[in-house]
Amino acid sequence: MTTLTLTIDTWLDAYGEPDENRRAELIERVWAPTGRLVDPPFEGTGHEQIHALAAAAQQQFPGHRFRRTSGIDAHHRYARYTWELLDPRGSIAAAGLDVAQVDEDGKLLQVAGFFGEVPALTP
Repeated sequence: MTTLTLTIDTWLDAYGEPDENRRAELIERVWAPTGRLVDPPFEGTGHEQIHALAAAAQQQFPGHRFRRTSGIDAHHRYARYTWELLDPRGSIAAAGLDVAQVDEDGKLLQVAGFFGEVPALTP
């Protein structure tokens, strides 16, 4: 497993981690202090805001967890991958794509999340 793979998988684990202390530890491990998370309903910068966004997601989707559903396509400190959000029974509640940027130490600088499939081209 590469360092980038471990970083991304740890982040997805952190987002779904119900224990606040463990979640904070995982976020600090893989996010740069000035890291920025953006997706359709959320936006936050820094460990505290990212932790708060993950906590809000836990409240909205209790018992849910994320899993990566693709390999990681990466170049020049950028990466993209797909994921699913699974409910407590293991059914897919949501799916999407993240684009991540890491710093020179391999910590997340930014993750931009997109929900659902990429829209089809329309004339």
